[in-house]
Formats: sequence, C-alpha cells, structure tokens
Amino acid sequence: MTVNNLLELLCGLSFFLFGMQLMGNALEKKAGGPLKTVLGKMTDNPVTGFLLGLIVTSIIQSSSATTVMVVGFVNSGIMTLRQAIRIIMGANIGTTVTAWILSLTGIDGGVWYVKIFRPDSFVPILALIGILLFMFVKNNKKKDIGMILLGFATLMTGMSAMSKAVSGLESVPEFAKILTLFQNPILGVLAGALLTAIIQSSSASVGILQALASTGAVTFGAAVPIIMGQNIGTCVTALISCIGANKNAKRTAFVHLYFNLIGTVVLLTVFSVVQLVAKPAFLSGSISEFEIALVHSAFNIICTVLWMPFTRLLERLACLTVRDREEEKEHYEMLDERLLATPAIAVDRCKSVAETMANISVETIKDSFTLLDNFSQEVSERVLRGEDKADKYEDRLGSYLVKVSASELTDDDSVEATKLLHMISDFERISDHAVNILQSAEEISTKKLSFSGDAKRELSVMLNAVTEIVDLAYDSFVNENLDSAIQVEPLEQVVDKLKDTIKSQHITRLQRGECTIELGFILTDIVTNLERVSDHCSNIAGCMLEMAHKDMEIHKYLSSVKDGNKEEYNHYFDYFRMKYDLERI
Repeated sequence: MTVNNLLELLCGLSFFLFGMQLMGNALEKKAGGPLKTVLGKMTDNPVTGFLLGLIVTSIIQSSSATTVMVVGFVNSGIMTLRQAIRIIMGANIGTTVTAWILSLTGIDGGVWYVKIFRPDSFVPILALIGILLFMFVKNNKKKDIGMILLGFATLMTGMSAMSKAVSGLESVPEFAKILTLFQNPILGVLAGALLTAIIQSSSASVGILQALASTGAVTFGAAVPIIMGQNIGTCVTALISCIGANKNAKRTAFVHLYFNLIGTVVLLTVFSVVQLVAKPAFLSGSISEFEIALVHSAFNIICTVLWMPFTRLLERLACLTVRDREEEKEHYEMLDERLLATPAIAVDRCKSVAETMANISVETIKDSFTLLDNFSQEVSERVLRGEDKADKYEDRLGSYLVKVSASELTDDDSVEATKLLHMISDFERISDHAVNILQSAEEISTKKLSFSGDAKRELSVMLNAVTEIVDLAYDSFVNENLDSAIQVEPLEQVVDKLKDTIKSQHITRLQRGECTIELGFILTDIVTNLERVSDHCSNIAGCMLEMAHKDMEIHKYLSSVKDGNKEEYNHYFDYFRMKYDLERI
C-alpha cells in the first residue's frame, strides 16, 4: 500500500465520518417534531417501546444517539427504566439499516436495473438535489432535506473512496497476516469493540469493515467476532453520557452494555463451538459487504429474541450494578444536558418544566393572599419556599433555554423557546411579589393592626380581580388558551383603575381621620404589588397572543389593545369593570 493509498484511505474515512455526522444531525433536526409526538404517546406497551427504538434509530441511523437520548429521558423523568429497555432493544436492530445502505457499494452486474442501485449511479443526483435545496431554497424544512441528501452523498463518497484506497490490499502479505490474527474470536471482539469505542459509532465501524471486505481479504471467520465486538464498543457513548446522571439513567446505560455484552458472550460461544467442531468451509471464504450487513442484522435480531423474555433480568442486573443507598436522597434533575442532542425534545421538556414553575408561582401568590386575612407561620414558610423554588427554576430554565436556542431549531421550536424565555421571568417576578405581600401581612400581624371596613372591602375586591387575572394568565400559558389570554389585558386595565381608586379612597379616609398613615403605607404597598402582579400576567398573555402569530412585538400589541379600538377588548373591559365595581360591591 503506497503513501497515496494511505492518504486516500484517510481522506475517504474523513468524508465517511463527516457525512455520517452531517446526515445524522440533519435527520435528528428534521425528525425532532415527530419524535416529540411519538414520545408524548409513549406507553408501557413493550411492543410500542421496541418499535419506537427501531424506528427512531432507523431514522437517525445511530443506536448510540438513540441510547444517549434514552439515558437523558430516564434521567429527566420522561420515561421509566423498563420503558427504556424495550427502546434499546429496538435501537440495536434499527442501527443495522446503515450497513444495508452501505452494502449497495458491493452491487455488481451488467444490466441497467442492477447498476442503478449502485451509489455511483444515484449519489451524484442526490448530491445535486441536496446542494440546490440547501443553497437556493429559503424554506428551512427543505434546507434540512437538502442537508440530509448532502450528508448521505458525502457518506457514500467516503465509503467509495475507502473501498478504492484499500482495493490493492488483498495482494499485500502483511495485511493478510494482520487479518489472520482476527481469526482468534477474542481478538476479533476486542478489535471491533476498540474501533467502535474510538469513533463512537457502530454504524461507522461496520462501514469501515465493509470497505476492508471489498478487497476480498476479510474472511467470515474473522468478520463475525469483529461485528460482535462493534456492538459492545457502541455502548461506550452511553456509558460516558451517564456520568453525573441519576441512578436510573446510569442503569439505562448498563442495560445497553449488558444487552450487547452478554449477547456477545452467548453467541460467540456458540460460534466458537461450531467453528471448532463442524469447521464450516464458508468461514474460511471471503465475506462481502452484503454479508456483513446480514451478519450485523442477524446478531442484533438474535440478541433481541434471546433477551425479550428476560427484560426483568436485565433490569435487575442494572439495579444490582447501580445500587440504591439508604442515605441517598432521591434527586430529580429538571433538565438534562443530554437532551440538547435532540433540541425538539429539549424544548418540549423546557415547556413541561416551565409549566411546573408557573404552577409554583401561582400557588405561591395565592398563598400570600390568604395571609392578609389570617396570618399563619406555616403558610408564610410555604410562600418563602415557593419563591425560592421559582428562583431556582428560572435560573435553570434560563440557562438551559439559552443553550437550546444555540442549537439548530425548527421554526416552531424556535418560537416556543423564545416564548419560554420571555415568560419565565414574569412568573418568577410574580413569586417575588408574593414575598412582598407576605412581609406586609407579617407587619399587620406583628403590630396587631387592622384596616377599616371600607379598606378591607376594597382590598378584597382587588384580591379577587388579581386572583382571576392570575388564573387567566396561567390557563393561557399551560393550556395555550387564547380565549383566556384575550381577557387578561382588559382585566389588567380594571386592576389599574382599582389601584388608583383605592389609593384615592384611602387619602379621603385619612383626611377624615378614619385611617392611620402607617396603615396607609401598608395598604399602598399591597395594592402596588397586586397591580404589578397583573402587569406580569398581562406580559404573559400578550406573549401568548403574539407568539401565536410568530411575532414578538408584545408592547406594540398591548398598546394597540389599550387604545380601546377593539370590540372584543371593549366587551371584556366593560364586563370586568362592572364585576369589580367598588361602588356596587
């Protein structure tokens, strides 16, 4: 093998790995939405889980990527360990699709309908279509398709280059001696595992083996153990990804390892016995690219069939490896870095966590309202815990959403991420105002102060109005209810007027000597905080309405609504003005 051949091999390998990465990333991005939908319908049905793993891996063509996703899902509570086991089984079969595609390079024949299936016949056309879509089409979804085609073309070009570079190795004695070493099954397994662990892709390492097989120098006997080892090597990615994860996520990575490791031990034992006793002649013959794909699929299908009745045993083995400790506290990771590999899933997870944060903020502000009538130390501590929790949620969500936004997102996911970034700040500020109201309630309780009857009545009306606006904003966000969102701004304007009226009434009572200055300051602080809570609710609802139209000009929208030119706005404004009319109540 000359230096030029070596350089051609390295160049082909580079193109091959880059094409696989390019195509995989584009497929993950393109499939993000459907993946999110499928995961949302995930059940405990073992068949559903198995098929999900198979389909997802067939789409993104990487069992490592699927398993890393699954580790992230288990770590963040999206799925259970038992669900993950079936998905991993399906993923091991799904990853064999790549080998079948790569086996097309070995097609030979003189007739046209055979030749059209050779990569050198259709890859140039796919590359042309891909570059045209990527460079000249503005639609992002079509650009993604172009990137998939370009990645596939690059992958197949690299495969062809590798095959061409090693084509002369069959006549090199040294190469034959190296391959002879792999006739030892254990060395073959180790070689396959090491190669796959280094490049972290069983599909890529199988492709490299197929390129070497194109020389005709790789025998069946040498190839089978290497293929088995490649399935063990692919577990390294998942094992690395589980570092720092919770115990169930670590168990998921070990399930993947045990599935392939024990499967290899069983099948390698059978293979070695057959090789020694029966000594089939075909094991000494050369193996083709097509046959490598066949062996790869057969290994994974047989392993899956063998393990299918024993999923509980796999689960038990993983639990024995990663044990529960009595002193260990259950730790729930809200967001997982591994999900960033699939931005669509990460955005969906952010939405779920943001809904939890919204619920915390809403419950916290409502708890603070009850303290104004009946101060309780228990409720007071609950408000403080809720505010602290909301702060932590905002910190984690904000940082995580920034990372997600830096990924390649679809238009819909980009809109969702932007919406969440805008709204988590408002929910966090609502919990801050809860603490301010708590402090006012504590001052009233400590100093044994009491508002006048009129002040209590007015404050009760405003509390009811703010409670309703909080509920409307929460409903608009969690349930994406635009009808609720539309009602928020008219009610916010009514709350503004209530604040002004209550302050004005207080001044009148102060002048008549019916109220003290001290109580006046406390009342002013309370109604100011209530009015600001309604402002944040207005921001949340306005964001929901604007994002529904893919437009983030929230202030422009709110200004147009406040002009009173919209019939719907006027209808709700009149309704809420009558409902919370201080003179009528």
